[in-house]
Amino acid sequence: MLLIRNAIVYGPDLLGKKELLIGGNVILGISDKIEAPHGIDIEVVDAKGLMVVPGLIDNHVHIAGAGGEGGPSSRTPELTLSRMFEGGVTTVIGCLGTDGLTRSVETVLMKAKSLRHEGASAWIWTGAYQVPTPTITGNAGRDIALIEEIIGIGELAISDHRSSCPTTDELIRITALARVGGMLGKKAGLVNIHLGDARNPFSPIHEVIKHSELKYTQFLPTHCNRNDYIFEDSKIYGKKGYVDITTSSWPYFQDEEIKPSNALKLLLEAGVPSGNITFSSDSCGSLPGFDDQGRLVKLEMGFPAANLRELADAVIKDKIPLETSLKVLTSNVATILKLSGKGFISQGMDADLLFLDSGMQMVHLLAMGKWVVRNGEVVKKGVYE
Repeated sequence: MLLIRNAIVYGPDLLGKKELLIGGNVILGISDKIEAPHGIDIEVVDAKGLMVVPGLIDNHVHIAGAGGEGGPSSRTPELTLSRMFEGGVTTVIGCLGTDGLTRSVETVLMKAKSLRHEGASAWIWTGAYQVPTPTITGNAGRDIALIEEIIGIGELAISDHRSSCPTTDELIRITALARVGGMLGKKAGLVNIHLGDARNPFSPIHEVIKHSELKYTQFLPTHCNRNDYIFEDSKIYGKKGYVDITTSSWPYFQDEEIKPSNALKLLLEAGVPSGNITFSSDSCGSLPGFDDQGRLVKLEMGFPAANLRELADAVIKDKIPLETSLKVLTSNVATILKLSGKGFISQGMDADLLFLDSGMQMVHLLAMGKWVVRNGEVVKKGVYE
C-alpha cells in the first residue's frame, strides 16, 4: 500500500491539499487526513510542494509503428514503455494510420496487450486511413463489440491526398458500424478522423450528419491545428463536436501549424466548450511534409513528451488555469472515449498519478499503482529496452 501526504490534488478540478491511499492498482481513499493502517506494510510519501494530477491519456499513438511515406526505410519504430512514461502518459489509444496495406490491426492489438502486461493502460482503434478499412474479424463493428481493447474505428483519413476519399454513404455505413459495435460492446464507438490539408476539411462529416441520423459527437477529428484555415474551421466545428489538437508536430512545422497550447486558448476564446477539446501526440507516427507537387520534402517523428510540454506551456505561457488545461489530456478523453477508471482522481479510480512541481515538470509518475518515474527518472522500462 501507498500513502501520499501533503499533495495539492487536481482531480482534474482543484481538490486542495489532500492525502491519498493507494492499494494495489486503485485509489482506496482521498481525504484531508488518512491514518496509516496498522499491521500493513505501507510506503508513506511526502508530496509537499508537489501537485498530483491524473496520469495523462494520449488518444492517438502509433504504438506499433507507422510511417512509410518515404519508402521502407522511413517506417517508424513502435512505442517503448519508457518513451510513454517520460511524457507523463499512463494510458494510450493505439492506431494504424497511413499504412493499412502492409501493417495490420492485429499487430496494434498485440502491442496494446504487451503494454498492458508491462504495467501501462492501452486500448486501440480498429481500421486505418483506407476504405474498406482493415479489421480483425472482417467487420469493424464486430471488432468493437467483441474485442476488449478496441473502442472505435480510426484513424480514417478524409480531406487528404493519402485518403481513399470515402463517399458520404461509405462514411455513414462505417460510422453506423462503429456506433452499433460500441452499443453492443459498451464502448465509445467513435470514428477517429484524420484531417488532411484540403480546404473545408470537415465537409465530409457535415454531409454525414445532413444525410443520416448520426451526430457530430460520433466523430473525433484530429490534427485540427495543422494549418490556419483548418483551425479557423475548428473554432466553428468544435461548438458542435469534438476537436483533437496534435501536440508533437510542434515545433517541427511551426510555419504552418498552430502551437497546441495557444490553440487551446484560442478555441476557448472562440466559445468552444472546454469539454469538447482533447490533445494527443500522434507519437511514433511520421510527420511528413509535402511540397505543392505532392513530393515528400520533410519527415519527422512525434513523441508522447509533447503532451506534457504543451500542458506546461498552456498553464505557464498561455495562462490557462491548470484544471482547464488538464482536462484535455485527462477527464475529457476518458469521458469521450468511455475509459473506465481513467481521467479522474477519486475513490475507486485507477491509481494513475502524475506528480508535478511548481514549474510543471514531472517529478514522479504512478501507473496502475506502481512507480514508473521517480525523481524525474524512468524506473520502469519495457522488456527489450
